Amino acid sequence: MQDPAETRRGPFVVTDSSEVYRNPWLSVREDLVIRPDESAGRFGIVDIRAGSTVLALDRDLQVVLAQEYKYGVNRVTLEAVSGGIDEGETPLAAAQRELQEELGLVADDWTWLGVIDPLTSVVSAPNHLFLAEGLHQGTRHRDPGEVITPVRMPFQRAFKCALEGDISHGGSVVAILKTALLLTARGIRL
Repeated sequence: MQDPAETRRGPFVVTDSSEVYRNPWLSVREDLVIRPDESAGRFGIVDIRAGSTVLALDRDLQVVLAQEYKYGVNRVTLEAVSGGIDEGETPLAAAQRELQEELGLVADDWTWLGVIDPLTSVVSAPNHLFLAEGLHQGTRHRDPGEVITPVRMPFQRAFKCALEGDISHGGSVVAILKTALLLTARGIRL
């Protein structure tokens, strides 16, 4: 399919790349490569559109999380709200949209907490993390099929849940840990 002389990915030369599956949220491809040691190799890569994760924190240091059944892990999870970034949308605009859609909240103050890349060997799915503060009630516009229960708890409890594995969504855990550092830097004792 592709000319290996023209297609490199880091130290690998791609000799062939083919898409094996696609839907509106992700695609799967298989790349045949020549490794740095000149042996042949194969990579299966899942490309998931970029997303945003939002940790909502009110002035009383209460977080608002989403409790929802997640099909992929076949269980109810507790996590910060997350969603894909639509074409032409900024990560912040996606975060703002998701916060209102899933929890019915609007925030006045936004802090970008960075980007994470889960499963870097086989998945390309950059996830932008945000802290939303200055919360007030907006109108909830859930996607059809979503059954989300908002859960409010003290930040310290969410921090403990992240450390103990009760919150296991990667973006949520990182957002909680980075927020703990941010709050500590602001002089807030946790």
